[in-house]
Amino acid sequence: MHHRSIGVDGPSASALCLGAMTFGTTVDEETATAILDRYTEAGGTFIDTANNYAFWAPGANGHESEELLGRWLARRGNRDDLVLATKAGARPVPGLPFPEHKEGLSARTLREAAEGSLRRLGTDRVDLYYAHVADPATPVEETMGAFADLVADGKVTALGCSNHTAADLAAANDLATGRGWPGYRCVQQRHSYLRPRPDADFGIQRHADEALLSHLAQQPSMTLIAYSPLLGGSYSRPDRPLPEQYQWPAAKARLTALSEVAEETGATANQVVLAWLLGHPVPTVPIIGVSSVAQLDESLAALDLTLDDDQRHRLDTAA
Repeated sequence: MHHRSIGVDGPSASALCLGAMTFGTTVDEETATAILDRYTEAGGTFIDTANNYAFWAPGANGHESEELLGRWLARRGNRDDLVLATKAGARPVPGLPFPEHKEGLSARTLREAAEGSLRRLGTDRVDLYYAHVADPATPVEETMGAFADLVADGKVTALGCSNHTAADLAAANDLATGRGWPGYRCVQQRHSYLRPRPDADFGIQRHADEALLSHLAQQPSMTLIAYSPLLGGSYSRPDRPLPEQYQWPAAKARLTALSEVAEETGATANQVVLAWLLGHPVPTVPIIGVSSVAQLDESLAALDLTLDDDQRHRLDTAA
């Protein structure tokens, strides 16, 4: 499998990241184990989770994904072969409305969250640790200082942020540079071939808008980690309509171009989307969230798909 450096000085990881969000909840342990085994057999090394996955599933508490991964890692004994990523900051506060009340990014919260994730994952370090959402209530100096302490203690190797604006990212990294602290080496954001409507609202989630893409294009040391790249199956499944945020006239032209390129290449629409993301001018690692080995194999095949210049131009310029 192809590999990509996460930031200029971050870990080297496989070009497709496996998202474990639903493992232990809507994806049972047996199926998740088969997916993890197939992914690593294919050369995959990059696994993404969080300390709140998936709290919204019926009967879940948000620790299921990390705990399942910890059991799998213990059985396989392959921790040192992997780039393991988790997140803190978006776990609900018990008994209070979410998302108005989240754990946030205070120094105490980050320290306690990191210790909890390490315990559940059964490891002494996290290779990539994310600020899951922005926290306006906590000074960025406190957050970045806490992250720097975790790196200095060897509990975290590299840092990333998720669901942050370009301004959030720039402010955090400028401060870290000024203090001699490690900064964010990647940003994990909703990103796909289709663009959402200009007025689209994703709640606490954020998509890679033009401001962020422009910022990253000027920061060669940064990597974009793209979540929800396949829009929950909407490119290929008639029973999965496009999320309403993507339902606008511009989507029609891009879907037409996508269908044409898929037919020309003999690939699925999902594979063309992943190949397009992998060839993005901003270094991009898509996160694939799957619920079966068959879905995983479809995504892995995108690594062998090459889009020619004309196909990429048509995809880029549609709408």
